[in-house]
Amino acid sequence: MGPQAADDAAVYSFADDRALVFTADFLTPVCDDPHLWGRLVAANCLSDIYAMGGRPLLALNLAGIPSASLPLEVLERVLDGGADKAAEAGVCVGGGHTIDAPEPFYGMAVVGEVAPDAVVRNAGAQMGDALVLTKPLGVGIIVTAAIADLAPRTVAAEAYASMERLNRLASQSMVRHGAHAATDVTGYGLIGHAHEMAEASRLTLRFRAADLPLIPEALNYAAQWCIPAGLLRNREYYGRWANFGGLSEEQIAVVCDPQTSGGLLIALPQPAAEALVADLRAAGEEAWIVGDVVASDPGRVLFV
Repeated sequence: MGPQAADDAAVYSFADDRALVFTADFLTPVCDDPHLWGRLVAANCLSDIYAMGGRPLLALNLAGIPSASLPLEVLERVLDGGADKAAEAGVCVGGGHTIDAPEPFYGMAVVGEVAPDAVVRNAGAQMGDALVLTKPLGVGIIVTAAIADLAPRTVAAEAYASMERLNRLASQSMVRHGAHAATDVTGYGLIGHAHEMAEASRLTLRFRAADLPLIPEALNYAAQWCIPAGLLRNREYYGRWANFGGLSEEQIAVVCDPQTSGGLLIALPQPAAEALVADLRAAGEEAWIVGDVVASDPGRVLFV
């Protein structure tokens, strides 16, 4: 499985019952704490493995730093943060590669394992499925406000805590409850990743605006036009497949907001969705049933 349906990771089957899941990603800084940045990036990179229903095993660091303007101690703290988050996930960091770059970036190439018949792709959503989301929306806007010194520490800390939380339990639970399709909501925002699932599944995803977990502060900052540039690109490109219904401009901004280490968007039968949400909440995780899958124009995303 490669890029044909815009899945979150590549899958290579080398035996009847064994397959590798492989992904790579990197980010420029999203906070001014190097150790926190490392943890956020690691969680983001591991998420692609979880979205496929896999278990991450091994990671290699990918890093760039402007050595003339940033001391190497900053890179060390970033790598320590990534290693700490990887260790939490039970993942070994086996080294990596660093270059001198005009601006800092950090990421990981991650390999995991999955049974070939247990892979969860973004192409399997079925008509009548419920849609579950496992993290709130709007962290990209919050990060933008924090970088501009507009977001209070408490608001920024809550957003970073959400971004840092692994999608491990959500992944394990969705596999256990027989998920038909899944993807993680990251740089393309809910609108973009929902479109990819809808297009790959040849169906329409319909979201209930009242049930979407939109971070209130993100709505407030969107009203002040404190938004990341990627949000505008997402709205312009993916908006052609969307019907925003009665969403306010602020709500539209949040559903188009590029997320760093966002939650999983999962399609599965209604009873299984209810059990999944109950299991995750019992484990102290967040989850919401936010919509359903309907037979309409393939690739469409509706908000009602």
